[in-house]
Amino acid sequence: MNALSAALPRPQADGFFQWLGNILGSLIRFIVEALATILGFIRSAISDFVTGVAQALGISDSIVGLLPLILGLLLLYAALRAYVKRGFVRGTVFLLIGLSLLSWLIGA
Repeated sequence: MNALSAALPRPQADGFFQWLGNILGSLIRFIVEALATILGFIRSAISDFVTGVAQALGISDSIVGLLPLILGLLLLYAALRAYVKRGFVRGTVFLLIGLSLLSWLIGA
């Protein structure tokens, strides 16, 4: 058996499969680099937006400064929803709390 195995020619794996592997590797690398570039642009845009909003309001652009802003905006949204559902007392309470939080945050 050993002599028979030595007499048979070995298949060449370097030709087609190496080419196919190079093509697939290049395609995967292109997709990963394209996604990294797109996500980098999105991250930069979000960072610039948050910095711009924070500078316009006069607050810090850290998470500690942005959480009260988000909470105040959510309270204003809850007040609007309460007014639409004809809950005037609840809407007024949410409106006063949201406005006082935002005015304290901005410092006006």
